[in-house]
Amino acid sequence: MAGWLAEPAQSQLETRLKEYENGHNNGAGRQKSLDVVPLDYQHQQDPPATTLSGNSEPHTTTNEDDIDGNPLTEKIAHLVISPEGDKRYIGNSSSASLGKKFLDFVRSFKTGLDIGEDFITPAYNSCSNFSIRANAHQAKPFTTSLPPFPFAKRLYAAQYSYIGTIFSFTSPETFEKNIREMYDREVDFTNKSDCLRYCQIFIILAFGQMYSINQWTSYDGPPGFEYFQHAMSLLPAIHEQPSAAFVEVLSLVGYFFQNLNRRDAASLYIELALRMAILLGLHQEVSDDSLDDQDREHRRRLWWSVYSLDRILCVKSGNSLTIADEDIGVFPPSRLSDEPDLGPAAVLFHYTELSRILGRIMKSELHVNADVYRTPRTTAYNLVSSVQSILAELTQWQSNLPQTLQCDFTNLDAEISRQSVSIFLHYSQCINMTVRPLVFNVVRKCLQNHEKTGEWPDWKEGLQQSTVLAVETCVAAARNSAAVMATAAKQNLIATYGYMDGEHAFSAAIILVMINIAFPYNLRDRAAMVLALDVLNGMAEKGNLHIRSLHRLLLSLYHTVIPSPTESGDKPASAAPEHEHMSPQPAELAPPETPPTEHRPESQPIQLPHISIDDPLAAFLAAQQSASPIPMSGDSGFIVPEELLSFENPMGDAILWEEGYGTFDVGMDFDWAQWNS
Repeated sequence: MAGWLAEPAQSQLETRLKEYENGHNNGAGRQKSLDVVPLDYQHQQDPPATTLSGNSEPHTTTNEDDIDGNPLTEKIAHLVISPEGDKRYIGNSSSASLGKKFLDFVRSFKTGLDIGEDFITPAYNSCSNFSIRANAHQAKPFTTSLPPFPFAKRLYAAQYSYIGTIFSFTSPETFEKNIREMYDREVDFTNKSDCLRYCQIFIILAFGQMYSINQWTSYDGPPGFEYFQHAMSLLPAIHEQPSAAFVEVLSLVGYFFQNLNRRDAASLYIELALRMAILLGLHQEVSDDSLDDQDREHRRRLWWSVYSLDRILCVKSGNSLTIADEDIGVFPPSRLSDEPDLGPAAVLFHYTELSRILGRIMKSELHVNADVYRTPRTTAYNLVSSVQSILAELTQWQSNLPQTLQCDFTNLDAEISRQSVSIFLHYSQCINMTVRPLVFNVVRKCLQNHEKTGEWPDWKEGLQQSTVLAVETCVAAARNSAAVMATAAKQNLIATYGYMDGEHAFSAAIILVMINIAFPYNLRDRAAMVLALDVLNGMAEKGNLHIRSLHRLLLSLYHTVIPSPTESGDKPASAAPEHEHMSPQPAELAPPETPPTEHRPESQPIQLPHISIDDPLAAFLAAQQSASPIPMSGDSGFIVPEELLSFENPMGDAILWEEGYGTFDVGMDFDWAQWNS
């Protein structure tokens, strides 16, 4: 994937970084080393060469001038009112919490706003019946039939392409064996094993239909909802005997509830799955001679799948982690003898490792305050240092990612794999969630200063260089996420109704909206914002009701702070481009004229000729190309301009940071072949 370091470049970067830090001890808040000291969690076993539980704990320093506190954890947690009138909790690290925080802040200086908070509560019918239960006199819980076998296989393949490699719940062989058995005989609905197997088939079909359909209108649920109802009707009671199949089913049920924006139900089912996995000892290596290599590997992959899904939902919902890494002793996924070197085990390993790193933003490590969203309990807590610690670990993860799991987005006409898209978006989301408290803090200060003085000072003024670089890294990650999702959408690789893709799209879009409101006009960032909103709008127009509410929120916030010329006779103070609306058509990209009396810290960019706003992706790529530095020799299209790595160059620090965290935006129109020949 363009923008990710090749091994020689990574080694060179780390060497230069060490030299740089040794010569710049007065740098504020930067980590002294990117060296990784693995922390072995496997108390009962000798660890393999590479383990999921190995922690990267770079030493960090604090500086009193840095941003110490997380503005997203100030005051008390959010309690919101559900459609039924109940109070619901939303955690500080969730995207919904970020949206509400920013909305509340805008309301503090913009009175009389008519912006609802429906983006927080479930978008589908809150009275939807999630199961079709039988009465006591019925022999069967419902009358239904499985789809024809070829169609069922297509639905399985659809769900497998999206979640079958990043998680490992039901293998193709197991699914085919189980569904053929269901075709060959009458199902005994009084038999718990039959019910569980049938339930598993229906939940997989539900995911397959959800990922197969791109246009849907229903207030009950997304595509596959009827299959999901059938699955819920067959779900055994939680007090039934635990089993690996039961763990798989509970995990899939929880994840489907997340697609319904039923966060509480999703968390409950995923935590039940994790607890049941612990009861089965999946989190430890066990001494059982009856288990062959395939059985042991199935246990490992199932554990890490449930672990990864639990970590993702806990962090993105703002809930506490369910299990500590120190309590896990099972080996990571590994290749079986009949599998390719970089098959499902490799995808699961690297994706799960990202989930483990993501979990660090919710917890404190021994001797290191790595948490970002927990209320600090020590006086030594420093937000910037915590952010740097996690970003350093992401650097190490990135350097270990095999080339075959990356995809080259400098060649947009080439076919890309969904698993590569999933890995890249997960990586960018880790950066986004880690750094966005800093972004929110900077944006809030910019808008507060503007309300007091009427001016737009340079947002970097008064900030430590490390803070500036972290913010720029987050913005670059948001730009990249928008570009990747737009590219994937053109190849029909976006889950229109999927939770994860919607979360990634909104997380990138809200960062870009905030910085376009508060920061000086920048053509590339404006084009990226338009592109991100276009991705959201595409999902909303196809029937994703939750995304529609999120898209409406961002448009309302943007136009509230930056009114269009039709609403105000004055030019927008933040130099927003003139436009009448941004939905469904994208905003214009041309910068406006800046009043001569207004001080702008950056010069206006050169306008690009012949750029059609009908294609936001093309407009973004053109804007990105105009903003990119001169390409130099590098692997896979990665820009490594040697002169910009010079310690004497004032931009060296910024380039060094961006290279370290892989968020460099690469110009797509450049002929990369000449550098890779």
